[in-house]
Amino acid sequence: MDFIKELQDLRYLDWADTKMSPGTPGCFLKAYEEKDGERYYYKLSNYDSYRGVFGHECVNELIVSRLLDILKVEHLQYRLIHAMISIDGQEIEAYINQSANFRREKEQKQPFDVYYELNREKDEKPLDFARRMGWRDYFDRMMAVDYLICNRDRHGANIEILVDENNAARPAPLFDHGVSLLFSCYSDITEIQKFDMFADKPVQSFIGSKSLAYNLRFLPREQKIFDGVLQESDREKLLGDLDEVLPKEHLQKIWEMIWGRWERYVQICNQE
Repeated sequence: MDFIKELQDLRYLDWADTKMSPGTPGCFLKAYEEKDGERYYYKLSNYDSYRGVFGHECVNELIVSRLLDILKVEHLQYRLIHAMISIDGQEIEAYINQSANFRREKEQKQPFDVYYELNREKDEKPLDFARRMGWRDYFDRMMAVDYLICNRDRHGANIEILVDENNAARPAPLFDHGVSLLFSCYSDITEIQKFDMFADKPVQSFIGSKSLAYNLRFLPREQKIFDGVLQESDREKLLGDLDEVLPKEHLQKIWEMIWGRWERYVQICNQE
């Protein structure tokens, strides 16, 4: 079950971990707990002390998680939880994300930008380094996914490398897709309706360029990147049960955006 609708009492969580995002009002709070021998991580949508929770990044994470299931891309599985939480003594009803630890035993995580700086050859660009390491398929899928969802936040720490005790390294499953889709539209229906779903918005992108559309040029032509295929009939798989969380206009725009960008991706990359 990837969406728990019934209100859960999670007021015991400590939202002490703060992540700021450049150019974005508010912040993203994080928490974690140990339960049944496992560590679970929690993430909150955009928040500030004046407005409370005013973003919908956690819903975006669930939608993208469902999309990656359809495309058969390895990724961090997010669960959306309707919860009562407490921040600085204030009780807030919100939708939050839960995810499990994706590291194997004895693995340590390292941001890709740090790993790259420690291991690159002279004058080697990040994408060339990734391909030398044998990770071309992973990064091809990542750039294609980021185009489909208009992910504006693929900086070097939003890609992680997992290193074991023998120094063997692998990229972590794709994660952190909240700043995507209609991220900048909060509740204004007119703003949602006017949103340009094909706009090539400037993005933080450690791999490739600052343009998601231009990054498609780095992908191989006439070669399947995804093992799965998005179909028009998949709308319910992506957006099912979310009508009580986001307005219908918002959900419809998300679908039009994903499907429209998928069709462009297929055309540009000669995918069948």
